Amino acid sequence: MATVAEYHLPAGRPHVMGILNVTPDSFSDGGRHNVAEAALAHARVMINEGADILDVGAESTRPGSSPVSQDDEWKRLAPVLEPVAELGVPVSIDTYKAEIAKRACQAGAVIVNDVWGLQKDPGMADAVAEAGVHVVMMHNRHEADGSLDILSDIDRFFETSLTLADKAGIAREKQILDPGFGFGKTIDQNFVILNRFETLKKHGLPVLAGASRKRMIGAVLNVETDERLYGSLAVHMTALLKGAAIVRAHDVGPHVDCVRMLEATHLERNPA
Repeated sequence: MATVAEYHLPAGRPHVMGILNVTPDSFSDGGRHNVAEAALAHARVMINEGADILDVGAESTRPGSSPVSQDDEWKRLAPVLEPVAELGVPVSIDTYKAEIAKRACQAGAVIVNDVWGLQKDPGMADAVAEAGVHVVMMHNRHEADGSLDILSDIDRFFETSLTLADKAGIAREKQILDPGFGFGKTIDQNFVILNRFETLKKHGLPVLAGASRKRMIGAVLNVETDERLYGSLAVHMTALLKGAAIVRAHDVGPHVDCVRMLEATHLERNPA
């Protein structure tokens, strides 16, 4: 089973986080991997493709999705987490519920990916600190507001999340930020974030980019969800060039290729 010590934040190259949804209503691949055997098989595929992290989620957070009870969320996760963790690749748990995070970490998760940045469940920061794991703190809003200065809003949100993390005793080296593409943002605001992605590094922490198959891509290319690979690669490569440390993706293999090409380019620019 994976242990906390087995995950280290990216140092030499960005990491690719593969998405493993065990939900019946996920916006992009819901229902395909909601059986334990199928989920495990897909996890193996992503590992073979080069995934550095597997992000397991059992509640869709897409706009308009229905909330899932804690009991139902755990019923979906329980058969999957330990077998996936035993594959040897660091596992992230995609949840905003403290109790689910606690149980998942006991089952082998080494990262908590909270789409509400520790601000939804008052027990989440303490749960992460007690488990001694890494945490992804994502910016979120209940609804989009086109009149907002979205970058200022993200900064304010992050300051609150960072305060909660520090107060709980989560080590700074275990904190990761995520601007939350597609969460409570207009299409234009998503591209403002992408164009200014490098400014998110002002907090001195690694930043995750997760735009895989999202509506911002469909709005530009006028393609359905399953046809957004190339757009996803374009957005994530832009974020990587602007300093993203992790990209969260459905299509692991192509993203690993992008990271490898970026790494090769970087080596050419910085010869030994």
